[in-house]
Amino acid sequence: QVQLVESGGGLVQAGGSLRLSCAASGFTFDMFAMGWFRQAPGKEREFVATISRGGKVTRYANSVEGRFTVSRDNAKNTVYLQQSSLQPEDTAIYYCAKATGQFSTVNRGEYDFWGQGTQVTVSS
Repeated sequence: QVQLVESGGGLVQAGGSLRLSCAASGFTFDMFAMGWFRQAPGKEREFVATISRGGKVTRYANSVEGRFTVSRDNAKNTVYLQQSSLQPEDTAIYYCAKATGQFSTVNRGEYDFWGQGTQVTVSS
């Protein structure tokens, strides 16, 4: 069965950095785009970043563009989210997700499997 396991979250001061990882199993990883989403308390889950199956195409939410970088290692079945210049408003649970196809997409409805999430807390 499909499994997505996030790790790397934690507590960091404003301006700091974190690297989130998502280990995937149960499907042919290099055939599908992957995405990162986040959900803050009392808010809807929102798109953060996505990467195509081969890793050549990436897209970001305006709020993280230039600060976050999504990448993947298909040999390790892992997708990453490098976060820098973190701000308190980045505090949320971060989820990785498997897309239904090979192309990167910002639409939640085009993702069919989700991880359990990892908490990122940024203090001011």
